[in-house]
Order: sequence, then C-alpha cells, then structure tokens
Amino acid sequence: MRAVIFSEYGDVDVLRLVDLPAPEPGPGQVRIAVRATAVNPVDWKIRSGALAEIMPVPLPTVPGVDVAGVVDRVGPAVTGIEPGDEVFGKATSGSYAQLALASRDAIASKPGPMSWELAAALPVAVTTAHHALAQLDPAEGDTIVIDGAAGGVGTAAVQLARHRGATVIGTASPANHDYLRSLGAIPVGYGDGLADRVRRLAPDGVSAALDASGRGSLPALIELAGDPGRVITIADATAAQLGALSVYDEPRDQPGILAEAAAMILAGRLTMPIAGTYPMADVAAAHRESQAGHVRGKLVLSPI
Repeated sequence: MRAVIFSEYGDVDVLRLVDLPAPEPGPGQVRIAVRATAVNPVDWKIRSGALAEIMPVPLPTVPGVDVAGVVDRVGPAVTGIEPGDEVFGKATSGSYAQLALASRDAIASKPGPMSWELAAALPVAVTTAHHALAQLDPAEGDTIVIDGAAGGVGTAAVQLARHRGATVIGTASPANHDYLRSLGAIPVGYGDGLADRVRRLAPDGVSAALDASGRGSLPALIELAGDPGRVITIADATAAQLGALSVYDEPRDQPGILAEAAAMILAGRLTMPIAGTYPMADVAAAHRESQAGHVRGKLVLSPI
C-alpha cells in the first residue's frame, strides 16, 4: 500500500510517500480502506518532535488518527462490523495511508448522507471536546472560556458547551470572530491581556476553561477560573506543573460519542467546517497550513 511516513523528527520535508506492506488486523481490530483522513495539530507536533518526551512514536511511523473509509477486513473477536461497512473513527496504525487499522471500540458507522471528508474531520475533534467537557461539566448558566475556539476541537467544544446551556467566551483571531458568533460564542482576541478582556465580558467570573490551542494561555485561564482543577488543556505539556488537567487518555464509549455527533450533524445541531482539502501527495502543504494557525475547522486529506 502507499502511505506517508516520517523516519526522523523534523520539518515538513521529513514526510515521504512510500510503499509499505498492508497491515493485518489483530483481535478487536478492523482494517479500513481509507477514503479520507484529516490533519490535527497533534500530527505536526509529533512529527516535529515537540511532543517527543510525552508522546514518543516508533520511527519510521505513519502519522494520522482521523479516518473514514470502508472496512475491508476484520480481526478475531470483532462483532457488529463487517467488510463493506462504511465507518469513521480513530486509527491506531496511522491514517495517512491507503489502509489503516482501527480498534472496534474507536469507530462508528458512517451515515450514508455524510460525506467522507466531513466524517474524517469529526473523530478527534468531537471525542476530545466531549472528553474535556465531561471533566469540566459546565452546566446551564455557567460561563466557560475556550481558547483556540475556531479550530477543530474548539469548534466542537463551543457547540457542545452551548448545548449544555453554558455561555461560551471563545478566543480566536479577529478574522474568526464572526464565525464564533455564528456558533453561539462570544469572541475575544487571544494573547497578552486575555484575562482582563475576559473579565470585561464576564464580570461575574468564569467557572471553567478549556485550552484547545497550546499557545501558553494556561496561567491566564487558571487566573480566570480561580482553580487549576477547573482548567483543562489538550495541548500544553506544562499542565501538570501548573495543576491543570490534561486530555491525553481516550474517552469511554467512543462509538457512542461518534454516533451522537453524526446524528447532530445530520440534524443541523453541530457543524464542522472543512478549511481545505489536500491530496495526500501534498501532505507537507497541509501540515504547513496547520502549523501557521488560524485554521477554521479541519484540514482534510483525500485518498492516495
């Protein structure tokens, strides 16, 4: 099969398109013929070596987690999924490839009306946002700050928090402020002075904060929430020393979370913009765009 790999940490030029043996599914796994995958910031942070200490990978490695495609083989002890089924979820073997493995408990059936691109854009964003909000548990009447609110995880978190009845203040670049308003969030600029700007918008204080950007905002978010235990990050390795929470494990019932997200998409209660689609051969360009920041929603990679 054709796949993208990197054999050393570094800039985008370490990414190469090569031929690899097709992976075989083990117990509890399925093999998916990939129809689309997506780029997450964690993909290029791993590739660059920025997360080498806390998330090392064996080299060479195939990057990518989000996956949407057709099951072409199932491993032992797999039930409820058969070859030919259209699925979406999170790959275990790297999804920047023609074929990818996934655990049965990390995928769900793709609804027919949903495009491959949208299905690939959802898994990491919605499961991460769901997991983070489950730990913060914002309720109706609460105010939550989401830093990096226009990205994939931020976009999902804003909408899920709003469905809980919370008021959401979301940080983004000025170009994305109208977008955040369309999701039901109150936009605010990020960077120096964030705490003061948020206080002007929420004079009664905030109950929790989610860092979906990893831009070094944790001290300001902790100051706003008044308790590091009410702040969670998906992208800042300093969380432990500051006392904040981190999302590095997997949520329970991922198939249920994915199925719920798909139902919300089809009902018009959840949206995930596709910021751009790249052919897999142009993966370096996709990583460059993701690294530059200000991506609204998700970047998608089409099949090799």
